[in-house]
Amino acid sequence: MQHGKSKSKEEDPDRSLTDKGRSEVERVAAFLARTAPSEGILIHHSGKTRARETAEALADKLEAATVEATDGLAPLDDPAIWAERIGETDKGVVLVGHLPQLARLTSLLLVGDPERAIVEFSNAGMVCLQRSEDGRWALLWSVVPALLG
Repeated sequence: MQHGKSKSKEEDPDRSLTDKGRSEVERVAAFLARTAPSEGILIHHSGKTRARETAEALADKLEAATVEATDGLAPLDDPAIWAERIGETDKGVVLVGHLPQLARLTSLLLVGDPERAIVEFSNAGMVCLQRSEDGRWALLWSVVPALLG
């Protein structure tokens, strides 16, 4: 998930979420709560304020979720870091981060090439990928706040 819309650096050096950004994240979080089981879901975020606030809003809707700041999700981080980490777990994982890292990670998982543009992200947008038993990844769904009213 890409973090929600944030304030400009001039308005808020920490770049916290705007009211609209928080509202959009909450709509996507409500959708996720209806769509996916929340028990055991691990929510990882980059540690930047806008990503942390997005992750916390998700966790509010997914009552059984755990939120944790972690490395490897900053805008320019290598997508291979998380490709390896999520390949080693059987738990549900939500990554809350930034572009271009999230787009590059999604492309790496789906087609093996982080430079191919496969999925278009937007603020508070989320994609759901699933790994098959043979280790291949597939796109299950994608949602942006505008689709949820």
